[in-house]
Amino acid sequence: MDQDKPKDTTQQGQQQQNQMEIELQEGEATGTYSNLVMITHSASEFILDFLSVMPGVPKAKVVKRIVLTPDHAKRLAKALTDNINRFENEHGDIQEKDDFDIPFNYRGPTPEA
Repeated sequence: MDQDKPKDTTQQGQQQQNQMEIELQEGEATGTYSNLVMITHSASEFILDFLSVMPGVPKAKVVKRIVLTPDHAKRLAKALTDNINRFENEHGDIQEKDDFDIPFNYRGPTPEA
């Protein structure tokens, strides 16, 4: 008889309401290459300018600008830290270059990172 009982759909319905469909458009699917990010902030937002710097080219191009609220920027920082830790546990330490000696003539706010 238990097979004939209706299932409790309250939890299933709640899970479906909490899910968000994410669409990745074709133009964004290949990604955008960046090897430098300049970060600035105001009292209400963080601005991440992703740049592509090529050897021998005197001009770097901002390829994407992302504007985040402070709380979202903090969640992003935590998510990046978590993912870097998982990556390094699987693949070993990421080697960093100590110096990044490119002089910048950046026409935006003074970058902080």
